[in-house]
Formats: sequence, C-alpha cells, structure tokens
Amino acid sequence: MRMNCTLVINPKGGSGKTTVTTSLASYFAARSVPVTVMDYDPQGSSLNWLRLREPFRNKIYAANAAPQKGNRLRGIEMHVPPDTRQLIIDAPAGASGLLLQEMLARADCIVIPVAPSAIDIHATANFIRDLLLTGRIRMRNIRLGVVANKVRNSMPTYEPLERFLKSLNLPLLSRLRDSDVYLQAVESGLGLFEMDHAMTESEREQFRPVAEWAEGPQSELIGVDRKIVQLPGRARLFAGAGSN
Repeated sequence: MRMNCTLVINPKGGSGKTTVTTSLASYFAARSVPVTVMDYDPQGSSLNWLRLREPFRNKIYAANAAPQKGNRLRGIEMHVPPDTRQLIIDAPAGASGLLLQEMLARADCIVIPVAPSAIDIHATANFIRDLLLTGRIRMRNIRLGVVANKVRNSMPTYEPLERFLKSLNLPLLSRLRDSDVYLQAVESGLGLFEMDHAMTESEREQFRPVAEWAEGPQSELIGVDRKIVQLPGRARLFAGAGSN
C-alpha cells in the first residue's frame, strides 16, 4: 500500500495550517494508521506539538524539513519511516520557488485553510490561481480543497471565497468554527480525535469531511473541470483536473 501525502499550505501566517495538520494527524493516529508529520516551518509548531504528546498515545512520527541552519543534517531529519501510510506536510507561510516545488513533488492532495478576513481571502484566491498555473498540479492530478477556518457565529459563510471556488469547481471541504478546543489541543499535545468525545463532538463533525477527503483514493479527482477559466487581472488559464 502506497503512502498518501497531504500538503497543508497557505501563503499567510495565522490561517490555521498547524491546526489542520495536527487534527489530521490525530484522526489517523486514533485509527492506528501509521502517520508522519513533516514540518517545513522554521517555527516548528507541529513538531512542538509532537514533543508535548504523552508516550502512551498512538505514535505520530516527526520529520523536520525546515531550511537547514548551522550543522543540522536536514536530509536525516527529514526521514519518513517506511511504514508511513499518511504523510502530512505543514508548510511555512510564504513558501515559493524551489521550496514550494519540493513540497508539491511529494503531494497527492493539497488542503488550504483560510481565515475569514478580506485580506486573507484575497491572498488565498491569488495563491490558488498561482497553484493552478503550476504544471505539476495538472500533470499529476493533485487534488486541491479549501477549508474555511476560524468561522465566527456572526460570519457563518465566506461568500467571496465560495463564489471564487465555485467558478473553478473547487470544493470547500468544511467550515471550522472559531473554537477554543483547537487551541487546547495544540497546547496539550493531543489531537481533536483524541480528546474527550463529548467536549469535541461538534468540532469532530466539522473536521471529519476534511480528513475523509484527504485520505480518499488517488483516483478520486476533486478539482477544476478541464475548461478555460478567466482569472481577473491575468491571462486565461487552461485548467485541468477532475470534478466533485
């Protein structure tokens, strides 16, 4: 059985990449699926979360892929155990160039969390456009989905983002409400699917579609239909992938 790799990425900080990464990892760990978290962010938030985990918890492997500094042996620290079935990459903010290409070379699917501000939505839309212009996305049929994160009760929908995604037939996987449960999880080394069920029932139900989509079969292509898409302020894009 081959390894599946999910890249969690957004160009802006504070979008909830580590929240999604750790929640995905806990989902697989709770089901005894061998899982590795590969952290490309120099801040190492996902790796710090793993250090807080109690030793009796189901194992989640760690791989440090942050850019090399000093005498660190990055190649060794990036080792992924051969029994890994789910690899989750926590990308740094502002990833571009060779670093972005390195992560895309591993990815089978991409999850993009986006926060509710207009600035975040605009930056995410531009980033998605740039991703769809990347030949690797189309050639390898990398699936791409978006998660609305930190959804407030006063703002239950992301209408500008949803209109943009609908124009490309990209899925909005879920809306994760702004909840202290995610903060408690990150600070405790626990995952959403390892915490008290009664306390996290709502958050689990919101996040489950994200996890189920990420672990989906590689032949299940969820993306943009093969068509001409008009991108504001740019040339037209001949985008290829499957449909929901």
